[in-house]
Amino acid sequence: MFFRRFYDDQLAQASYLVGCQATGHGLVVDPNRDIEPYLRAAAAEHLHITHVTETHIHADFVSGARELARRAGARLLLSDEGGNGWRYGYAAEDDATLLCDGDRFQVGHVEVAALHTPGHTPEHMMFLVTDTAAASEPMGALTGDFVFVGDVGRPDLLERAARVAGTMEAGARQLFRSLRRLSSLPDYLQLWPGHGAGSACGKALGAVPQSTLGYERRFNWAFAVEDEDEFVRAVLAGQPDPPRYFAEMKRINRDGPRVLGGPPVPPRVTPRTLVDALTAGATVIDTRPAREFLARAIPGTINIPANRSFTTWSGWLLPYDRDFFLLVDERSPQGVEVVARALAGIGLDRIAGYAGIDALDAHTAGELQTIPGIGAPELSDAMAAGAVSLLDVRSREEWDAGHLPGALNIPLGELEQCLQTLPRDRPTVVHCQTGGRAAIAASLLYARGVRDVQLFGGGFAEWREAGHPVETSR
Repeated sequence: MFFRRFYDDQLAQASYLVGCQATGHGLVVDPNRDIEPYLRAAAAEHLHITHVTETHIHADFVSGARELARRAGARLLLSDEGGNGWRYGYAAEDDATLLCDGDRFQVGHVEVAALHTPGHTPEHMMFLVTDTAAASEPMGALTGDFVFVGDVGRPDLLERAARVAGTMEAGARQLFRSLRRLSSLPDYLQLWPGHGAGSACGKALGAVPQSTLGYERRFNWAFAVEDEDEFVRAVLAGQPDPPRYFAEMKRINRDGPRVLGGPPVPPRVTPRTLVDALTAGATVIDTRPAREFLARAIPGTINIPANRSFTTWSGWLLPYDRDFFLLVDERSPQGVEVVARALAGIGLDRIAGYAGIDALDAHTAGELQTIPGIGAPELSDAMAAGAVSLLDVRSREEWDAGHLPGALNIPLGELEQCLQTLPRDRPTVVHCQTGGRAAIAASLLYARGVRDVQLFGGGFAEWREAGHPVETSR
């Protein structure tokens, strides 16, 4: 049996290629929208992708299952569990094979058994993998968003992200019972989860790529809770706010992702086109590092650096219902092709065009903006004199645990909708934990006409380390 894990750092998402080397057949589980790596890997191993499936209707990225199955001429297998609200709307159109609890299928000499494991989502499946050429019992399980290393999938997304009322507690109880169902499986069973540390699909995911059922039974908190009501309280407590784009992902993946036919390649536009687009009210995202943007930027652009958090904040802040533009440093490894693929991975494929950093040089120095910074000592003096207002763009959980005295808390993902609540009688100092989110927030404020803004780049971490007073809301 051949086995390979693929991992997308920006999405903290894992997908898998399982193959039978004797027959040359291959199965891909939970592919994301960039399907080229699966095709290349299969070809390199002399495998033909004959089966494509996924564990559930994803909320954090656009599934590549539909596109990969069409491109490879593979059999598409989708869950038929979960009830009418969460069945796949495109299954019939794509002639998909529908899977129910206990169904099995063969990929050459590899047997795959589907187990319905609801909780994270109503239709969720786990796949037991048996290499029948060498064994009669399963080697491992592809657990999707059911069981992670050190955690379990959050059951609140349907209610909190997709706005399906009344599903949060019911999902938590389903998750508890799904965990109990694993009691008959052996401790040596390897667990291959769908996400790692940094994913918003759980609250405490480990960074280790895989585990065993025996290890998780001993050390994963969820297996230690024997009482169902206690488990419900524990699994729902402290879950981070789901990104706003999760609801869009659920709809796209349920109804059928648009087939791209290849990697997205946006057209290059002139600096003049970019400026005209800004004047007409279009969104323009500058993907350079924050330090470069803060020192020199085109007024009206929003800075979302093309780093590990790029897809998360793009999903929060970019429009899904209209075109937008990019400014990309083509000398960077994170070039336009990489950025466009990352955006397409969360359904943001309406890129009308992009410009290079020559767009900056096309402006005179007086037309470019600079966002000033402020250090902790200067901020302390300004606060004592009542000369500034403080904007903390961290999550509410972070703010409750500790914040600068008198700070107003608006999480970055909600800032666009709350601009009218900002005080305008004093300069605003914006900060987060260590500066990343605050830099994005400052660029957004400038783009929306709030120009009396300073960035406290050291953030709460520097403030507390310097021994300045903090407040808590707990």
